[in-house]
Amino acid sequence: MRIGIGRDLHRLVVGRRLVLGGIEIAHEAGLVGHSDADVLTHAIADAILGALASGDLGTHFPDSDPVWKNANSLKLLSRVATIATARGMMVGNVDATIVAAAPPIAPHRQAMRERLAAALNVSVKSISVKATTGEGVGPEGRGEAISATAIVLLTGDTRRPHTFMEMLE
Repeated sequence: MRIGIGRDLHRLVVGRRLVLGGIEIAHEAGLVGHSDADVLTHAIADAILGALASGDLGTHFPDSDPVWKNANSLKLLSRVATIATARGMMVGNVDATIVAAAPPIAPHRQAMRERLAAALNVSVKSISVKATTGEGVGPEGRGEAISATAIVLLTGDTRRPHTFMEMLE
C-alpha cells in the first residue's frame, strides 16, 4: 500500500466557468488556470502521483505546453490512473475536501463522486468528497479562491514487472 497527499488552490475570476470534480457548476466566477483549473481533480491526481513518488501534475502536464491549454482535468486524472496501473497500483480509496465560501458543494457531491470514480475506474463507494466554507478566513473563506486537499490510498505490487521491457530486465 502507498499513500499520497495532494493539494491545489486557484483564484476565482469573473468570466471563467467553474469546474469541480468534473462537474460544471453555475457560479458568477470560475477558477483561473492553464487547464480547466479543477482543483479537486488536480488534488486527487497529485495525491496519486505523490503515492507513486512520480512528481506532480506540472511534471507530467506542464503549463508551458500548449497541448494542455484548457485541458479537461478528468482526462488528466484518467491518464494519471493509467500511470498507476502501469506500475502495478490501483486506487483503493480517495478522501478529498474542498474549501470554498461559495457555491454550495452538497448539491453536486454525488455527481462529482460518480465522475471521479469513472475517471479512476473504481467504485463510487471508494470516493469521498467533503466541503467546508473556510469560515471567512483566508482566500477561500473570503471567496477569492477555491482549494482542495486529497488523500489517496493505492494498493498493488510495485515489485512485479508490468511491461514486456521490465520483464526482460
